[in-house]
Amino acid sequence: MDIRPLKTEADYDWALREIERYFEAEPEPGTPDADRFDLLALVIERYEDEHWPIEAPDAPAALRARMEQTGKRQKDLAELLGSKARASEVMNRYRHLTLEQAWRLHREWRIPAEALIRPYPLRRRPGPPAA
Repeated sequence: MDIRPLKTEADYDWALREIERYFEAEPEPGTPDADRFDLLALVIERYEDEHWPIEAPDAPAALRARMEQTGKRQKDLAELLGSKARASEVMNRYRHLTLEQAWRLHREWRIPAEALIRPYPLRRRPGPPAA
């Protein structure tokens, strides 16, 4: 096999061209072509992870995404968190989730716990107008 670690954009482009043909004619499992496809996918994934990492979402982004996926609304989140105010504070990045809230959301909405407890900066509340 001619598969090798991808070190340059040219290597990456080559691997993308090579794997593309398998999308139109999927190889039979257990064949040398299937093994080649798997190896190409691995080296492409590694190159992308190294050069264009995608950071995991923080709690408000994860909540927003889950709500969009499931059709839930902020009212549903408020029921889990205990109040409309708390849901608003979390979604607007004024307050972090407590561990208990994160656990409940992980268990009931199946959001990865890592996304719910990952630190992120909070916004400052607007103060009174300057005199």
